[in-house]
Amino acid sequence: MPEKVVIPGLANVEVQHCYRAMDFLLESQEDVEREVFYAVADLFYLEVDLLFFDTTSTYFEMDAWDDEEQDLKALGHSKDSRPDLPQIVIGLAVTRDGIPIRSWVWPGNTSDMSVIPEVKRDLAGWKLGRVVSVMDRGFSSEENLRILQRTGGHYIAGERLRAGKPEVEEALSHPGRFRTLQENLEAKEVVVGHGEARIRYVLVRNPAEAKRDAHTRTKHLEKLKQKLAKLKELDGEAHTKAHCALYSHIVYKRYLQIDAKGNLRINQKAVKAAERLDGKYLIRTSDDTLSIEDITLGFKQLWEVERAFRTLKTTLELRPVYHRKDDRICAHVLLCWLALLLVRLAEVETQQTWANLRSELEKIYLVEWESTDGKVFQRTELTQEQTGIFSALKLPEPPRIWDISLPKGQKV
Repeated sequence: MPEKVVIPGLANVEVQHCYRAMDFLLESQEDVEREVFYAVADLFYLEVDLLFFDTTSTYFEMDAWDDEEQDLKALGHSKDSRPDLPQIVIGLAVTRDGIPIRSWVWPGNTSDMSVIPEVKRDLAGWKLGRVVSVMDRGFSSEENLRILQRTGGHYIAGERLRAGKPEVEEALSHPGRFRTLQENLEAKEVVVGHGEARIRYVLVRNPAEAKRDAHTRTKHLEKLKQKLAKLKELDGEAHTKAHCALYSHIVYKRYLQIDAKGNLRINQKAVKAAERLDGKYLIRTSDDTLSIEDITLGFKQLWEVERAFRTLKTTLELRPVYHRKDDRICAHVLLCWLALLLVRLAEVETQQTWANLRSELEKIYLVEWESTDGKVFQRTELTQEQTGIFSALKLPEPPRIWDISLPKGQKV
């Protein structure tokens, strides 16, 4: 800290002070989250008509770990490709501008489907008004969708295309032309059912993505044909191992079936079914007042949550986590959320990326001048870019002279 930053009244800090601050922060977590949200909402006229939610995981670097401990650290589905390490699950609620308004921490083995009731309950007391929750298909169970509609809420949720649900199959086969919304973005509305049982879908197609899907599948099928040809040349145990490996392959298995003689062959029906889904995804909504454009573009903005998670894990160095105690783990995530909030607010107000902002502001130095007449701490001159950043953020410029100390006994 003495080498990197200047904080008035805080020349140095020890690790124990950081831990005490984390404990103090966690004691007031609920009040902090609520008051920060209201302050930010008032200051930036925050729009929360669309609220995006998603989860991620982050892992722990540990020398030893007892998997029988009843705490937050647990093995689960790792979104960091580290299934060998204990982890926690983190949830974020983000506005359409990418501003995070709330974070959650759950045990590492928590499933996405199970967290929606808690999220809805925690946000209900904030009087957000009319909120449409936007979330990916990993959260769209029927029970979760009912929960999101309580107290006048609505949802925009992704629907699994390969779930085999009759309603999804009907939506996919429904006639009607796609309407172009943007370049490489087409959509059409599909209503399945009648009366209170009706479900409003929007089927979206990306022509460029459809071409990529078709090209990728063609390459997979060519390789699969080569592997099936080699399989015929094997016998005995080698044939059995190769047969099992191919039939359980994460990519090839969807195109395979076993014929009456027990041999593997390409399932042409599965290939045709895959072709029908090229470049498409399905969105379900409970709000009849939203236009097709609002639904489609709103769902596309889920990338704001993904962007927030990337910032947490890279810029803010959320991972790996080295804390042992649950309270410290929660405080660590809370601090990262507060830092992310500041990063996104700065980006929104300046219309610049945090990388550019930090690079420019790090050029400001505090210079120490010392002579027989005393010591002076003076800030370097601000550039036009730096002055513009402070102006956009409505922050006062750092004082030019930070401190003056004279020789002992000498007066000004």
